Amino acid sequence: MKTVSQISEIRVKNSMRARFNPIKTLTPDSLSQMLDAFSAGYLKAAALTWDAIERRDDVIQGVASKRKKSIARLHWEILSVDDSDLAREQKSALEYFYNNLSATSACDGNELGGISLLVRQMMDAVGKKYAVHEIIFEPCEISASEKDSPKLKPTAPSTLLTATFRFVPLWFFENRDGKLKFLTNEGATSGIPLEAGAWLVTTGDGLMEACSIAYLFKHLPLRDWLVYCERNGMPGVKGVTDAAPNTEQWEAACDAVEDFGAEFSALMSKGTNIEAIDLSTKGELPYPKLIDRMDRAISALWRGSDLATLSRENGAGASLQADETAILEEDDAGMISEALNAQVDRFVVRYLFGDVPIKAYIKFIPNVKRNVADELNLYRELHKMGVPISINDVRERFNLATPNEGEQMLTSTAQFEGNGEMEGGNDAR
Repeated sequence: MKTVSQISEIRVKNSMRARFNPIKTLTPDSLSQMLDAFSAGYLKAAALTWDAIERRDDVIQGVASKRKKSIARLHWEILSVDDSDLAREQKSALEYFYNNLSATSACDGNELGGISLLVRQMMDAVGKKYAVHEIIFEPCEISASEKDSPKLKPTAPSTLLTATFRFVPLWFFENRDGKLKFLTNEGATSGIPLEAGAWLVTTGDGLMEACSIAYLFKHLPLRDWLVYCERNGMPGVKGVTDAAPNTEQWEAACDAVEDFGAEFSALMSKGTNIEAIDLSTKGELPYPKLIDRMDRAISALWRGSDLATLSRENGAGASLQADETAILEEDDAGMISEALNAQVDRFVVRYLFGDVPIKAYIKFIPNVKRNVADELNLYRELHKMGVPISINDVRERFNLATPNEGEQMLTSTAQFEGNGEMEGGNDAR
């Protein structure tokens, strides 16, 4: 169990000093080389480029932030597979762990939070394919008063765990052998293996590969559009005078033309002629449509189907986008839950309880709209047909926590009166 960080201040400072703007001279050729290098396991160039794009592009900044925050706001539960004493003890130990953990950033010590921040950082994997946290475990001795808590069984361990999760940028790693390895210094190309239990690696879709291409083909025409506006957005001013060049009257006429404020101005004697070459487009400019096409592609990648497009095409944009957003949220919640189950829950339980079956785990509950009445009727019919149904499966399906020992239990629907309050004044679980 690691209780000391492997990332030194010198490592972080050297990385900060070596930072540069990777998108200032971005071209199709350089981007292609970065993406090919990323596929080969050299992550740094692409990771730095994706990070800069995500922070500076207005559309990506908006949709990526919404996608991450929507999962960070979800309700979570520690569920148990049965009602045994061991399951209850593991459940209380994991509840203590997650309620007391801290999340921060290896490169920005000002970023501090709890499990909500941890989830937002883990969601970085949706864009960059991987999100990595260093885990610094913190054993906690349990006091006598805490030991007597109804949430802790008398046989619960005398020591519990919590941890600090440090979010480490992806350019601190390489993936040349198919497993992420930590680069111990800024110039290294070969890293060291990640110790099991000391790191949390979240793996996602890696949307920034496609988004970086869309970003490039959005900003190239946007740049051309700006140049077009500079050249053709302001009419020129032509002045004609009888004064001879370089005379006082001529200079006065020059000053008058320049003071008009135009980008282009000219002063000439009578009889001089200048033919203008009009480069402006008489019809519709091609730039806005291409930029809009890229923006809609980026939005569709991060948030599901593009609402405006679908609404125009078949009048069903809102419902289809809602369905796809729900699918993404459910999948993201599963991704976060599974990463924590496999890499954190198991380690915490095995450390505290030894080599025992894992009977408790964390689960993030997506805001999926379901017909609860129909699902309850389905369970009733299956029960009448003699189909065995696990009580824990029912609790998990309807997001019902396993009650703690000593709590008042709901035994029949007759206990509900008025606005759903139980007799005795306690809320129903």
